[in-house]
Amino acid sequence: MKGKLRLAFAVLGASALLISACSDDSDSDSTTTSAAEETTTTINEKIMMLDADADGDVQFGVAAAGPANDGAYVQATVDGVKAFAEANGLPEPIVVDEIEAEQSAEKLEALAQQGADVIVVAASEIAGPLDTLTETYADIFWYCNCGAGYGKDLPGLAQTLDDSSEISYTAGYATGLLLADAENKAVTFLGCCDLPFEKEAYLAYELGLKDALPEATFSYVATGGYPYDFANTAGATEAYNSAKAAGLGAVNPYLDGAHEAIVQLANADGIVTMSAGKADACERTDLSYQIAVKFDGGDYIIEAMNRIAEGTFSEGEKLTFHPGDSVGPGGSPGAVICDPTDEQQAAMDAVYAKIQAGEMAAQFGAIKGQAYAG
Repeated sequence: MKGKLRLAFAVLGASALLISACSDDSDSDSTTTSAAEETTTTINEKIMMLDADADGDVQFGVAAAGPANDGAYVQATVDGVKAFAEANGLPEPIVVDEIEAEQSAEKLEALAQQGADVIVVAASEIAGPLDTLTETYADIFWYCNCGAGYGKDLPGLAQTLDDSSEISYTAGYATGLLLADAENKAVTFLGCCDLPFEKEAYLAYELGLKDALPEATFSYVATGGYPYDFANTAGATEAYNSAKAAGLGAVNPYLDGAHEAIVQLANADGIVTMSAGKADACERTDLSYQIAVKFDGGDYIIEAMNRIAEGTFSEGEKLTFHPGDSVGPGGSPGAVICDPTDEQQAAMDAVYAKIQAGEMAAQFGAIKGQAYAG
Protein backbone atom coordinates (compact mmCIF):
# COMPACT_ATOMS: atom_id res chain seq x y z
CA MET A 1 0.00 0.00 0.00
CA LYS A 2 2.75 2.47 0.81
CA GLY A 3 4.26 2.08 -2.65
CA LYS A 4 0.81 2.92 -4.04
CA LEU A 5 0.70 5.95 -1.75
CA ARG A 6 3.93 7.29 -3.21
CA LEU A 7 2.64 6.86 -6.76
CA ALA A 8 -0.70 8.45 -5.93
CA PHE A 9 0.93 11.46 -4.33
CA ALA A 10 3.14 11.92 -7.37
CA VAL A 11 0.13 11.95 -9.68
CA LEU A 12 -1.83 14.09 -7.23
CA GLY A 13 0.88 16.73 -6.91
CA ALA A 14 1.34 17.06 -10.66
CA SER A 15 -2.40 17.07 -11.29
CA ALA A 16 -2.99 19.77 -8.67
CA LEU A 17 -0.57 22.01 -10.52
CA LEU A 18 -2.42 21.30 -13.77
CA ILE A 19 -5.77 22.19 -12.22
CA SER A 20 -4.31 25.44 -10.89
CA ALA A 21 -2.97 26.37 -14.31
CA CYS A 22 -6.34 25.71 -15.94
CA SER A 23 -8.33 27.62 -13.32
CA ASP A 24 -6.12 30.69 -13.70
CA ASP A 25 -6.73 30.93 -17.44
CA SER A 26 -9.54 33.47 -17.85
CA ASP A 27 -9.73 32.76 -21.61
CA SER A 28 -10.47 29.05 -21.25
CA ASP A 29 -12.85 27.80 -23.93
CA SER A 30 -15.12 24.78 -23.94
CA THR A 31 -12.28 22.56 -25.15
CA THR A 32 -10.14 23.52 -22.15
CA THR A 33 -13.09 23.00 -19.80
CA SER A 34 -13.69 19.57 -21.25
CA ALA A 35 -10.02 18.69 -20.83
CA ALA A 36 -10.11 19.89 -17.23
CA GLU A 37 -13.16 17.73 -16.54
CA GLU A 38 -11.42 14.71 -18.06
CA THR A 39 -8.30 15.46 -15.99
CA THR A 40 -10.41 15.70 -12.82
CA THR A 41 -11.85 12.26 -13.53
CA THR A 42 -8.35 10.85 -13.92
CA ILE A 43 -7.19 12.61 -10.73
CA ASN A 44 -10.08 11.17 -8.74
CA GLU A 45 -9.15 7.67 -9.92
CA LYS A 46 -5.55 8.15 -8.82
CA ILE A 47 -6.54 9.70 -5.49
CA MET A 48 -8.36 6.50 -4.64
CA MET A 49 -4.97 4.80 -4.46
CA LEU A 50 -4.50 6.68 -1.17
CA ASP A 51 -7.50 4.88 0.30
CA ALA A 52 -5.57 2.85 2.87
CA ASP A 53 -8.65 1.35 4.53
CA ALA A 54 -10.56 0.77 1.25
CA ASP A 55 -13.68 2.57 2.47
CA GLY A 56 -14.17 4.57 -0.73
CA ASP A 57 -12.74 7.88 0.57
CA VAL A 58 -9.30 9.38 1.01
CA GLN A 59 -9.34 11.04 4.37
CA PHE A 60 -6.75 13.41 5.82
CA GLY A 61 -6.47 13.71 9.59
CA VAL A 62 -4.64 16.42 11.54
CA ALA A 63 -3.44 16.09 15.13
CA ALA A 64 -2.45 19.36 16.80
CA ALA A 65 -1.13 20.28 20.23
CA GLY A 66 -2.70 23.75 20.28
CA PRO A 67 -6.00 25.28 19.15
CA ALA A 68 -6.78 24.86 15.46
CA ASN A 69 -7.85 28.52 15.24
CA ASP A 70 -4.88 30.09 17.04
CA GLY A 71 -3.98 32.39 14.16
CA ALA A 72 -0.42 31.13 14.50
CA TYR A 73 1.61 27.95 14.10
CA VAL A 74 -1.17 25.40 14.59
CA GLN A 75 -3.71 27.10 12.34
CA ALA A 76 -1.08 27.42 9.62
CA THR A 77 -0.80 23.64 9.41
CA VAL A 78 -4.55 23.03 9.67
CA ASP A 79 -5.31 25.62 6.98
CA GLY A 80 -2.71 24.13 4.66
CA VAL A 81 -4.14 20.62 4.96
CA LYS A 82 -7.68 21.92 4.42
CA ALA A 83 -6.60 23.89 1.34
CA PHE A 84 -4.84 20.86 -0.11
CA ALA A 85 -7.88 18.64 0.49
CA GLU A 86 -10.30 21.14 -1.00
CA ALA A 87 -8.15 21.78 -4.07
CA ASN A 88 -8.08 18.06 -4.81
CA GLY A 89 -11.71 17.20 -4.07
CA LEU A 90 -10.93 15.29 -0.89
CA PRO A 91 -13.22 15.10 2.16
CA GLU A 92 -12.95 17.73 4.88
CA PRO A 93 -9.99 16.75 7.06
CA ILE A 94 -10.62 15.39 10.53
CA VAL A 95 -8.96 17.82 12.93
CA VAL A 96 -8.21 16.92 16.55
CA ASP A 97 -6.63 19.83 18.40
CA GLU A 98 -5.51 20.81 21.91
CA ILE A 99 -3.90 17.41 22.43
CA GLU A 100 -1.74 17.23 25.53
CA ALA A 101 1.49 15.26 25.34
CA GLU A 102 0.27 12.58 27.74
CA GLN A 103 -2.87 12.11 25.61
CA SER A 104 -1.07 11.81 22.30
CA ALA A 105 -1.01 8.00 22.01
CA GLU A 106 -4.74 7.73 22.72
CA LYS A 107 -5.71 10.65 20.45
CA LEU A 108 -3.51 9.61 17.53
CA GLU A 109 -4.75 6.03 17.67
CA ALA A 110 -8.35 7.25 17.77
CA LEU A 111 -7.67 9.36 14.68
CA ALA A 112 -6.24 6.32 12.90
CA GLN A 113 -9.32 4.31 13.82
CA GLN A 114 -11.64 7.00 12.40
CA GLY A 115 -10.56 6.04 8.91
CA ALA A 116 -7.80 8.55 8.27
CA ASP A 117 -5.63 7.52 5.34
CA VAL A 118 -3.05 10.31 5.79
CA ILE A 119 -2.32 11.63 9.29
CA VAL A 120 -0.53 14.94 9.76
CA VAL A 121 1.01 15.40 13.21
CA ALA A 122 1.37 19.14 13.65
CA ALA A 123 4.06 19.33 16.34
CA SER A 124 6.91 17.30 17.78
CA GLU A 125 5.57 17.44 21.37
CA ILE A 126 2.80 14.99 20.46
CA ALA A 127 4.94 12.79 18.20
CA GLY A 128 6.16 10.44 20.93
CA PRO A 129 3.93 7.46 20.07
CA LEU A 130 4.79 7.50 16.36
CA ASP A 131 7.49 4.85 16.63
CA THR A 132 4.76 2.39 17.61
CA LEU A 133 1.82 3.77 15.65
CA THR A 134 3.64 3.89 12.31
CA GLU A 135 4.12 0.14 12.64
CA THR A 136 0.68 -0.68 14.05
CA TYR A 137 -1.05 1.31 11.30
CA ALA A 138 1.50 0.77 8.56
CA ASP A 139 -0.95 1.36 5.71
CA ILE A 140 -1.54 4.95 6.85
CA PHE A 141 0.75 7.63 5.42
CA TRP A 142 2.20 9.32 8.54
CA TYR A 143 3.64 12.82 8.27
CA CYS A 144 5.02 15.05 11.02
CA ASN A 145 5.62 18.77 10.80
CA CYS A 146 8.17 18.40 13.55
CA GLY A 147 9.74 21.86 13.72
CA ALA A 148 13.00 21.53 15.60
CA GLY A 149 12.76 17.77 15.24
CA TYR A 150 11.14 14.60 16.53
CA GLY A 151 14.57 13.14 17.08
CA LYS A 152 13.95 9.74 15.52
CA ASP A 153 14.30 8.30 12.03
CA LEU A 154 11.32 6.05 11.30
CA PRO A 155 10.82 4.18 8.02
CA GLY A 156 7.08 4.89 8.09
CA LEU A 157 7.26 8.61 8.86
CA ALA A 158 7.87 11.58 6.57
CA GLN A 159 9.08 14.67 8.44
CA THR A 160 9.50 18.34 7.64
CA LEU A 161 11.76 20.40 9.87
CA ASP A 162 13.13 23.91 10.07
CA ASP A 163 15.92 25.72 11.90
CA SER A 164 14.56 27.87 14.71
CA SER A 165 17.86 29.67 15.25
CA GLU A 166 17.94 30.88 11.67
CA ILE A 167 14.27 31.91 11.61
CA SER A 168 14.32 33.60 15.02
CA TYR A 169 17.49 35.50 14.23
CA THR A 170 15.82 37.08 11.19
CA ALA A 171 12.83 38.00 13.38
CA GLY A 172 15.04 39.70 15.95
CA TYR A 173 16.97 41.53 13.25
CA ALA A 174 13.75 42.78 11.66
CA THR A 175 12.57 44.02 15.06
CA GLY A 176 15.79 45.93 15.59
CA LEU A 177 15.45 47.62 12.22
CA LEU A 178 11.90 48.74 13.01
CA LEU A 179 12.89 50.11 16.42
CA ALA A 180 15.96 52.00 15.18
CA ASP A 181 14.20 55.38 15.34
CA ALA A 182 11.73 54.50 18.09
CA GLU A 183 11.81 56.24 21.44
CA ASN A 184 11.38 52.97 23.31
CA LYS A 185 13.72 50.13 22.40
CA ALA A 186 12.57 47.55 24.95
CA VAL A 187 11.48 44.18 23.53
CA THR A 188 9.63 41.36 25.30
CA PHE A 189 9.36 37.78 24.08
CA LEU A 190 6.28 36.02 25.50
CA GLY A 191 6.43 32.23 25.66
CA CYS A 192 5.15 29.36 27.71
CA CYS A 193 7.56 27.98 30.26
CA ASP A 194 11.15 28.22 29.05
CA LEU A 195 11.15 24.92 27.17
CA PRO A 196 14.37 24.12 25.29
CA PHE A 197 12.93 24.97 21.86
CA GLU A 198 11.65 28.27 23.27
CA LYS A 199 15.12 29.00 24.62
CA GLU A 200 16.64 28.39 21.20
CA ALA A 201 14.08 30.76 19.67
CA TYR A 202 14.51 33.62 22.12
CA LEU A 203 18.30 33.38 22.31
CA ALA A 204 18.55 33.59 18.53
CA TYR A 205 15.93 36.34 18.45
CA GLU A 206 17.91 38.36 21.00
CA LEU A 207 21.10 37.87 19.00
CA GLY A 208 19.45 39.21 15.86
CA LEU A 209 17.89 42.10 17.76
CA LYS A 210 21.20 43.17 19.28
CA ASP A 211 23.05 42.78 15.97
CA ALA A 212 20.61 45.20 14.37
CA LEU A 213 20.19 47.49 17.38
CA PRO A 214 22.88 47.09 20.06
CA GLU A 215 21.15 49.48 22.47
CA ALA A 216 17.91 47.45 22.53
CA THR A 217 16.91 45.75 25.78
CA PHE A 218 15.41 42.28 25.81
CA SER A 219 13.40 40.11 28.19
CA TYR A 220 11.76 36.70 28.00
CA VAL A 221 8.62 36.09 30.07
CA ALA A 222 7.01 32.68 30.66
CA THR A 223 3.23 33.06 30.63
CA GLY A 224 1.92 29.49 31.04
CA GLY A 225 2.28 26.36 33.12
CA TYR A 226 4.73 23.58 32.28
CA PRO A 227 4.55 21.98 29.79
CA TYR A 228 3.27 23.38 26.49
CA ASP A 229 0.79 25.90 27.90
CA PHE A 230 0.96 28.40 25.04
CA ALA A 231 -2.74 29.29 25.28
CA ASN A 232 -2.77 30.95 28.70
CA THR A 233 -4.38 34.23 27.67
CA ALA A 234 -4.68 35.53 31.24
CA GLY A 235 -0.99 34.93 31.94
CA ALA A 236 0.09 36.38 28.62
CA THR A 237 -2.07 39.47 29.08
CA GLU A 238 -0.67 40.07 32.55
CA ALA A 239 2.88 39.75 31.26
CA TYR A 240 2.17 42.08 28.35
CA ASN A 241 0.62 44.73 30.60
CA SER A 242 3.58 44.58 32.98
CA ALA A 243 6.02 45.02 30.11
CA LYS A 244 3.99 47.89 28.68
CA ALA A 245 3.94 49.64 32.05
CA ALA A 246 7.73 49.44 32.18
CA GLY A 247 8.03 50.72 28.63
CA LEU A 248 7.70 48.51 25.56
CA GLY A 249 8.70 49.03 21.95
CA ALA A 250 7.96 45.57 20.54
CA VAL A 251 6.44 42.26 21.63
CA ASN A 252 7.00 38.81 20.16
CA PRO A 253 3.97 36.67 21.12
CA TYR A 254 5.51 33.21 20.64
CA LEU A 255 2.22 31.58 21.58
CA ASP A 256 -0.64 29.63 20.08
CA GLY A 257 -4.04 30.08 21.74
CA ALA A 258 -2.98 33.33 23.42
CA HIS A 259 -1.26 34.76 20.34
CA GLU A 260 -4.01 36.85 18.78
CA ALA A 261 -5.08 38.35 22.12
CA ILE A 262 -1.60 39.85 22.52
CA VAL A 263 -1.52 41.06 18.92
CA GLN A 264 -4.81 42.88 19.53
CA LEU A 265 -3.38 44.58 22.62
CA ALA A 266 -0.22 45.58 20.77
CA ASN A 267 -2.29 47.01 17.91
CA ALA A 268 -4.34 49.10 20.33
CA ASP A 269 -1.18 50.41 21.99
CA GLY A 270 0.78 51.06 18.79
CA ILE A 271 3.48 48.55 19.74
CA VAL A 272 5.42 46.59 17.12
CA THR A 273 4.33 42.96 16.99
CA MET A 274 4.80 39.90 14.79
CA SER A 275 3.28 36.58 13.78
CA ALA A 276 4.19 33.14 15.07
CA GLY A 277 4.29 30.91 12.03
CA LYS A 278 1.62 31.88 9.52
CA ALA A 279 3.02 33.15 6.25
CA ASP A 280 0.07 35.40 5.39
CA ALA A 281 0.26 37.69 8.44
CA CYS A 282 1.07 40.81 6.41
CA GLU A 283 -2.14 40.28 4.42
CA ARG A 284 -4.42 40.25 7.46
CA THR A 285 -6.96 43.06 7.63
CA ASP A 286 -8.49 42.25 11.04
CA LEU A 287 -5.11 42.42 12.79
CA SER A 288 -2.03 44.50 12.04
CA TYR A 289 1.34 42.80 11.92
CA GLN A 290 4.57 44.71 11.38
CA ILE A 291 6.59 41.52 10.89
CA ALA A 292 5.60 38.11 9.53
CA VAL A 293 7.72 35.41 11.15
CA LYS A 294 7.15 32.48 8.82
CA PHE A 295 7.47 28.83 9.81
CA ASP A 296 4.20 27.89 8.18
CA GLY A 297 3.24 24.24 8.53
CA GLY A 298 0.69 24.58 5.74
CA ASP A 299 3.37 25.73 3.34
CA TYR A 300 5.59 22.90 4.53
CA ILE A 301 3.05 20.18 3.81
CA ILE A 302 2.23 21.59 0.36
CA GLU A 303 5.94 21.73 -0.44
CA ALA A 304 6.39 18.20 0.90
CA MET A 305 3.63 16.92 -1.38
CA ASN A 306 5.30 18.61 -4.35
CA ARG A 307 8.63 17.02 -3.43
CA ILE A 308 6.97 13.62 -3.13
CA ALA A 309 5.50 14.19 -6.59
CA GLU A 310 8.99 14.94 -7.93
CA GLY A 311 10.38 11.81 -6.31
CA THR A 312 12.79 13.82 -4.14
CA PHE A 313 11.11 13.17 -0.76
CA SER A 314 9.52 10.03 0.64
CA GLU A 315 8.54 8.17 3.77
CA GLY A 316 11.36 7.65 6.21
CA GLU A 317 13.07 10.89 5.17
CA LYS A 318 13.43 14.35 6.69
CA LEU A 319 13.15 17.58 4.76
CA THR A 320 14.60 20.69 6.42
CA PHE A 321 13.63 24.18 5.26
CA HIS A 322 15.94 27.18 5.69
CA PRO A 323 15.53 30.93 5.19
CA GLY A 324 15.88 31.63 1.51
CA ASP A 325 14.35 28.31 0.40
CA SER A 326 11.26 28.43 -1.79
CA VAL A 327 8.58 26.76 0.32
CA GLY A 328 4.93 26.47 -0.61
CA PRO A 329 2.75 29.42 -1.62
CA GLY A 330 3.96 31.57 1.30
CA GLY A 331 7.62 31.51 0.30
CA SER A 332 10.77 31.29 2.38
CA PRO A 333 10.76 30.55 6.12
CA GLY A 334 11.99 33.45 8.23
CA ALA A 335 10.94 36.99 8.98
CA VAL A 336 9.82 39.67 6.58
CA ILE A 337 8.97 43.27 7.40
CA CYS A 338 5.44 43.88 6.18
CA ASP A 339 6.03 47.40 4.85
CA PRO A 340 9.79 47.89 4.67
CA THR A 341 11.73 50.88 3.45
CA ASP A 342 14.28 50.24 0.73
CA GLU A 343 17.03 50.40 3.34
CA GLN A 344 15.29 47.93 5.63
CA GLN A 345 14.69 45.48 2.80
CA ALA A 346 18.31 45.71 1.73
CA ALA A 347 19.38 44.99 5.30
CA MET A 348 17.09 41.95 5.51
CA ASP A 349 18.35 40.67 2.16
CA ALA A 350 21.90 40.93 3.49
CA VAL A 351 20.97 38.96 6.62
CA TYR A 352 19.42 36.19 4.57
CA ALA A 353 22.52 36.03 2.37
CA LYS A 354 24.70 35.83 5.47
CA ILE A 355 22.70 32.91 6.87
CA GLN A 356 22.66 31.09 3.55
CA ALA A 357 26.42 31.46 3.28
CA GLY A 358 26.83 29.74 6.66
CA GLU A 359 28.42 32.76 8.31
CA MET A 360 26.21 32.39 11.41
CA ALA A 361 26.60 28.63 11.79
CA ALA A 362 28.97 28.75 14.77
CA GLN A 363 26.79 31.20 16.69
CA PHE A 364 23.65 29.19 15.97
CA GLY A 365 25.44 26.03 17.06
CA ALA A 366 26.36 27.66 20.36
CA ILE A 367 22.73 28.72 20.88
CA LYS A 368 21.50 25.19 20.28
CA GLY A 369 24.08 23.86 22.70
CA GLN A 370 22.94 26.29 25.38
CA ALA A 371 19.25 25.66 24.75
CA TYR A 372 19.35 21.88 24.80
CA ALA A 373 22.15 21.26 27.28
CA GLY A 374 21.24 18.79 29.96
